[in-house]
Amino acid sequence: MKQLVRVQNFALSQDGFGAGERQTLERPFGSADPSTLMSWAGATAHWPNRTDPGGSLGLDDYFTRDFTNNIGAEIMGRNKFGPERGPWKNYDWEGWWGEEPPFHTPVFVLTHHERPTLVKGETTFHFLDASPREALDRAFEAAEGKDVRIGGGVATVREFLEADLVDTLHIAVAPVEIKAGERFWESPDELTDRFHLERVPSPNSGIVHHLFWRK
Repeated sequence: MKQLVRVQNFALSQDGFGAGERQTLERPFGSADPSTLMSWAGATAHWPNRTDPGGSLGLDDYFTRDFTNNIGAEIMGRNKFGPERGPWKNYDWEGWWGEEPPFHTPVFVLTHHERPTLVKGETTFHFLDASPREALDRAFEAAEGKDVRIGGGVATVREFLEADLVDTLHIAVAPVEIKAGERFWESPDELTDRFHLERVPSPNSGIVHHLFWRK
């Protein structure tokens, strides 16, 4: 079976932004409020970081569960690992993801300033200065026959789209506007030259799930 390259649970505002301006250590989404983009996922029964029982079932929960389905590795941009730019000052700070990150797979972090491999619980972070194709080859090998998820942020997903390396996308569009920051699209129709598009609104959260698959 062909290994797929997937974008899963990628959150955007109604006006097409994935993050706001001025990302900092305390504000991974910059000026945007992350709860406005991701509250739909956090409310579901299968949200990976849920520590208490309960949570919603239904459509949103289906996508939360599908996040890890047949995923063997992830590729992310450096800004999803942390806000630091340029050469690493030291290796003491180990990313936003805590002692047990939600990935539980090898993760390949794209950066022009490599650092040693980092193991956090069941997740291993590898730091690569590589093209999308080179990074994908590494991720496919590590995934051992499973699919590879392109985790973001905006620039990384667009880079893989521009290299024509993405097979499917799930974009969760929240009914809010950010107005400035990292914009992913002006309209989802920008991708319909290469992908089929189905929009599925969630009656519980107000999210519109956009599903793309290759023509």
